Amino acid sequence: MNEIEQRLQDLERLGLSRRLRMVSGPQGPRVLLDGKPVLLLCSNNYLGLADHPRVREAAADAAMRWGVGAGASRLVSGTMTIHRRLEDRLATFEHSEGCVLFGSGYLANAGAIGALAGRGDAVFSDELNHASIVDGCRLSRAEVLVYRHCDLDHLDWLIRRYGGSGRRLIVTDSVFSMDGDPAPLIEIVELAREHGARTIVDEAHATGALGPGGRGAIAQAGLEGEIDIVIGTLGKALGSYGAYACARAETIRYLINTARPLIFSTAPPPPAVAGALAALELLEERPHRVQRLRSNARVLRRALAAEGVPLEDVEMHIVPLIIGDERAAMSLCEKALERGVFAQAIRPPTVAPGTSRLRLAVMASHTADELREAARAIGNAARKLGLDLTAMGSSLATPPQRADEREDREQGLERYVPAFAQATLTTVSPARSPAPQAPSANVPFDGERDIVVHRAA
Repeated sequence: MNEIEQRLQDLERLGLSRRLRMVSGPQGPRVLLDGKPVLLLCSNNYLGLADHPRVREAAADAAMRWGVGAGASRLVSGTMTIHRRLEDRLATFEHSEGCVLFGSGYLANAGAIGALAGRGDAVFSDELNHASIVDGCRLSRAEVLVYRHCDLDHLDWLIRRYGGSGRRLIVTDSVFSMDGDPAPLIEIVELAREHGARTIVDEAHATGALGPGGRGAIAQAGLEGEIDIVIGTLGKALGSYGAYACARAETIRYLINTARPLIFSTAPPPPAVAGALAALELLEERPHRVQRLRSNARVLRRALAAEGVPLEDVEMHIVPLIIGDERAAMSLCEKALERGVFAQAIRPPTVAPGTSRLRLAVMASHTADELREAARAIGNAARKLGLDLTAMGSSLATPPQRADEREDREQGLERYVPAFAQATLTTVSPARSPAPQAPSANVPFDGERDIVVHRAA
């Protein structure tokens, strides 16, 4: 047995093996999954625009007019009129001076972070940020400090303690993809002003879902124009593929000249760009889709609550059902599939060990009856497996404590390492650093323990 075979067996044994499931047809409320009709409850096609006739027609027309591919990078010959049209519309939508398109959200985050931070600088990142942000931080070669999820006291302490003399950058998702909770953007902006830090906010799961007209969490918080770079995606609520960065005109020019994923990647394909433009026009013309999404979120949450899952009665469209064990999460996924509902199990490294879950995603195109049907199917499947429905309603943001962590806590050196970064983040211990100066008289965490730093190589 070779090394790869051994690793595959290890993944299977740990309940972490994955396979590609085949969806036939467009991303609608119901699809054929591996040949079986199911209700789809794990798609990010939040507004149901991926298969909208007008979006399809726009993409088809663009393929005939501009071709299937852009043929080159943006800075060579890959920038076409359709790219500029969408950038202009997105800048207007985001109430921003400028916009530039990237090939994907992953590339946009990596490019923006790397442009605003490098060697000698400090990046402050929420522990539950998306992997594209995590990897963008790593690739920047800056010193990366991970703060506890949405913990403003911890963020403030880290900036005061480890901000250094270089540039400072705070980066966060506006809505966290696996828990569906919003970031405290107003307070983060206030901290950034106080400490002279720049900000990057990823609106991937907020665009089309939150704020006035679906313009996102930043607009909802009244912070338009207050964020240095706003990252958005075309592949979720806008039903296409690609991403964008919105910022002041000078920042956009800077990204065009320094963001490596933009400089060294082929430009987004014209059909995807035209489809996203049509979807954006639909969002602006028909904001009732946003209201329908929010209403559907309440329907699903209330239906799950009726099954015994304690959930907040809010309009957030991402609904995590925390199972804990990886195999149990997969078993619930398969049992729900047998009842005609596809809700994919999410396991490490996407989430921390011990917090495996079903991540349910509502679409505006679902009917209320379909969502109630899904809640009943999941409830019945969970009871069949003997799972505790009352324990599924709250996320475990911090992984269960390991024995070695308990030992370190006793020594005042607890490792505070998110699961996605355990191999690359190193603890700063008091033995190598002077005692910190607390930012206030009452800081609700032990600063000597709750800190993680990724030092650039």
